[in-house]
Amino acid sequence: MDKIIENILDGLVSFAGKLFFSIVIIVVGFKLVGFLMKKIQNGRGFKRLEKSSQTFISSILGITFKVIVSIIAITTLGIPMTSIVAIIGSAGLALGLALQGGLSNIAGGVMIMIFKPFKVGDYIDTHADSGTVKEINVFHTVLTTIDNKIVVLPNGELSNSVIVNYTAMKNRRLDLDFSVDYTTDIDKVKKVLYKVAEESEYLLKDKEVFVGLKEHADSALIFTLRMWVRKDDYWNARFEILEQVKKAFDKSKISIPYPQLDVHLDK
Repeated sequence: MDKIIENILDGLVSFAGKLFFSIVIIVVGFKLVGFLMKKIQNGRGFKRLEKSSQTFISSILGITFKVIVSIIAITTLGIPMTSIVAIIGSAGLALGLALQGGLSNIAGGVMIMIFKPFKVGDYIDTHADSGTVKEINVFHTVLTTIDNKIVVLPNGELSNSVIVNYTAMKNRRLDLDFSVDYTTDIDKVKKVLYKVAEESEYLLKDKEVFVGLKEHADSALIFTLRMWVRKDDYWNARFEILEQVKKAFDKSKISIPYPQLDVHLDK
């Protein structure tokens, strides 16, 4: 009995030593991973990458390095590598079945990084959410809305969505419609709209301004104004043109009609 107890105690002491050493490896290893990741992120070559690529690669490398450290720590407990591989394979299969959504998000993230439908800093609209891309991680993409809310979108769903990227191109066309009374002279309206557009500080001078009669509506003539502006000036240009057109219409005695209906009484 004493021999059995002695062997058990020796085994416990040996296992405790290995366990302590494994914990030390994990603690020190994770700190080294953090130090290494900072070195990589501060590297000149890494900083040359797009912001979206930086965040995605950092996530992948961080997870990979921590998995390697964890495997090394487990092997110090005396568990054979073949057993570890078998456990990882079984666990991977179980996790793959249980976390199909997570795997689809990883695949979606890879697709986003390869085909680059958007990058960090772009303003996108998924027809469900819209905002400026703040981060592209392994599992999800983070948007910041115009009212400063955070929206987290799974990469799997995002890679299969119809995405409108408003900032992918350098310039944008500003399209605005204006209603005027049916009695208004058409040439006069077009002259006023051309003048407002050409006097705007946001107009790209090398692009043509278009003004035309778009529609004979129920209560008004609808004119459309199209002009090109820099993407960063889009909203400022929109607000300015709307304000200046109203002032120009008032100055030129061009009325913007209310909805109206003609009623005929049958005697």
